Amino acid sequence: MRLIFMGTPEFSVSVLDQLVSAGHEIACVYSQPPRPAGRGKKPRPSPVQKRAEELGLEVRTPLNFKNEADRAEFAALNAEAAVVVAYGLILPQAILDAPERGCFNIHASLLPRWRGAAPIQRAIMAGDAETGVCIMQMEAGLDTGPVLLRTETPITATDTAATLHDRLADMGAALMVEALAKIDTLTPESQPDEGMTYAAKIDKAEARIDWSKSSAEVDRLIRGISPFPGAWFQVNGQRVKALLSELVDGDGSAGTALDDGLTIACGEGAVRLLNVQKAGKGPQPAEVFLLGTKVPAGTMLD
Repeated sequence: MRLIFMGTPEFSVSVLDQLVSAGHEIACVYSQPPRPAGRGKKPRPSPVQKRAEELGLEVRTPLNFKNEADRAEFAALNAEAAVVVAYGLILPQAILDAPERGCFNIHASLLPRWRGAAPIQRAIMAGDAETGVCIMQMEAGLDTGPVLLRTETPITATDTAATLHDRLADMGAALMVEALAKIDTLTPESQPDEGMTYAAKIDKAEARIDWSKSSAEVDRLIRGISPFPGAWFQVNGQRVKALLSELVDGDGSAGTALDDGLTIACGEGAVRLLNVQKAGKGPQPAEVFLLGTKVPAGTMLD
């Protein structure tokens, strides 16, 4: 098929690659404009723009589609369909209507659960037993369109936002290729209102660990926003991110180290921190971190 591809972050890259490998013609790639990044705050192209340019594909980066000229250029591509994967904009109706067969989206949840910006993180943080990806026919509402295909995967006790992101990206790419191959035979199913939840963008204020919460809640927060923005705490005046944890037996005052190995008491139960990151440093296994920063039993974490 002749397609327009619309995506921005790393999650979208494998989808673009698989569409190209499947033999689809990519008429144009749309991505969010380059953003200032790094110490020099120089504009940095998105992962999708970078990959598209490596593939020799035309890339367009309009700020939005309020400009009539941008809408006209989009329509003039005469695409059969548009594939939209974490593009970063709510598309106006004129864009949704432009491709002959419409616009199709990969959403990283089992709709109608976790519509919105952060479905991967929210699923882990909520303690969901499973999640998945849906291929959705887009409409004006936020992730409200009918679903063509879906597939599930369990959320394990060791999954982080990063590991689940990568797994869902691969699943979504394969499912989109399948959906396009079967497009003439699939029957879109309307989403029920029952079971709808909203996956709000992660607020930085949520990232500070509240040790008074249960160990299950603390563990899910740590894994759910790892590596970014990263759940954090303070020890001896030093800010540290917790990137991976596990549930362990333990009892004590919330926030207190129960041993010399980063086992921390919570409001109920305890967690052992497995991977951490000092400010300005890279991720470290707990045992490496403890070589330079002693956290003996009885230490109180803020």
